[in-house]
Amino acid sequence: MISKTLTVVNPSGLHLRPAGVLSQAAMKFKCDVIIECGDKKIVAKSVLNVMAAGIKSGTEINLICDGEDEEEALKTLSEAIESGLGEL
Repeated sequence: MISKTLTVVNPSGLHLRPAGVLSQAAMKFKCDVIIECGDKKIVAKSVLNVMAAGIKSGTEINLICDGEDEEEALKTLSEAIESGLGEL
């Protein structure tokens, strides 16, 4: 299991479109992908879970990947989040 702390940079946070981009990217990996935000643990492969979490711009999250392709998943998803999931 590996993790990385990131800051959400999307101006409007993780609403439907960026949540969809993140979830689709997470689904490409075999490992479990979890977003920790405060005391919430969100399954990143679920668009509804990511959206329902209400993660706003500037929020610090912890991205956790656990499984056989965890390193590649963490690298790819971290880069996607840091680049604004196509919104910047």
